Amino acid sequence: MDSFILFIFIILFASILQTSTGFGFSIVATPFLLMLFEPREAVQINLILSLVISCALIMKIRKDIDMGILKRFIFGSLAGLPIGICLFLLMDMTLLKLGISILILALTLLLILRFRIVQTMKRDFAVGGFSGALTTSIGMPGPPILLYFSGTNTTKEKLRGTTLAFYLFVYFVSLVIQVIFAGTSRNIWMSSLAGLPLVVVGLVVGQLMFKWINQRLFRLLTYVLLLFSGVYLLLQQI
Repeated sequence: MDSFILFIFIILFASILQTSTGFGFSIVATPFLLMLFEPREAVQINLILSLVISCALIMKIRKDIDMGILKRFIFGSLAGLPIGICLFLLMDMTLLKLGISILILALTLLLILRFRIVQTMKRDFAVGGFSGALTTSIGMPGPPILLYFSGTNTTKEKLRGTTLAFYLFVYFVSLVIQVIFAGTSRNIWMSSLAGLPLVVVGLVVGQLMFKWINQRLFRLLTYVLLLFSGVYLLLQQI
């Protein structure tokens, strides 16, 4: 019963966050899902439910999508996706997560200290590749994009729209790759099905929240989530 209640809280909170900001489901859900499921199951449940959210919102947020950046993210991810699945299958996940956590914390600190970068086409491709690799390896594509958009002072509308559109592609391809190379199970799909009603509630509440989250609060929330993901991954490996 305790596990079921925790599952409800994780999926509901992560769905609200993803809908209201365009990011956060994988950052929040994946670490806690790993407390309830084995890594393969946690990653695939995350991919399935995140894909549902992106599908549900894509028509509503299409006007906020930067198509140029989106295309470069997608092309970049095509190189990163196979690298990620190789890391998932071959590399010690402890070392991988430790390295990622240190990188996230270092870059977040730079953002808090108001370090800013200029958005370029080459950086768009690189961020897409890094995000793709993290999607198939640990199921968390958000941090690279979140760091990049925060560093370039992107508006919350553009960030949410472009990120959700990219997720629609990268989550679908990542799920297919995961199922082919890592396999799947009945428990994964039944757990995802059980989470769908919670996702629907999260979609409604998240849309309402998006209307009153201003740019300053949005940026603060970004830093909190990045710090959370970095600290959690670090503590998990210590």
